[in-house]
Amino acid sequence: QVQLVESGGGLVQTGDSLRLSCAASGRTFSSYAMGWFRQAPGKEREFVAATPWSGGITYYGDSVKGRFTISRDNAKNTVYLQMNSVKPEDTAVYYCAASRYFGDMYSRAPSNYEYWGQGTQVTVSS
Repeated sequence: QVQLVESGGGLVQTGDSLRLSCAASGRTFSSYAMGWFRQAPGKEREFVAATPWSGGITYYGDSVKGRFTISRDNAKNTVYLQMNSVKPEDTAVYYCAASRYFGDMYSRAPSNYEYWGQGTQVTVSS
């Protein structure tokens, strides 16, 4: 069992940077691949980034590639999403999620994640 709590969201301006954190409880955090997703009003949940239990490999959605960075610190049971050069279209609720498995196409599907956080709102003003 893994419980996830996101933090770090807020209101920022276009071009700003923001770092989201996702704190996990449970002794087995380091055995899970972690992902970030986002959902804007009226839209489907969108894949943002993912990394395996060991870190070192990262996958990104096309809309955030080159601007966002996912990382994890297993000693702190935390995964991060560094968001740089944010745009108004990045406005959404951001969720972290945990999955037993990891792979390029596999990790992009929300249905492949077993545990989810409650989400944190990010709003980017123009």
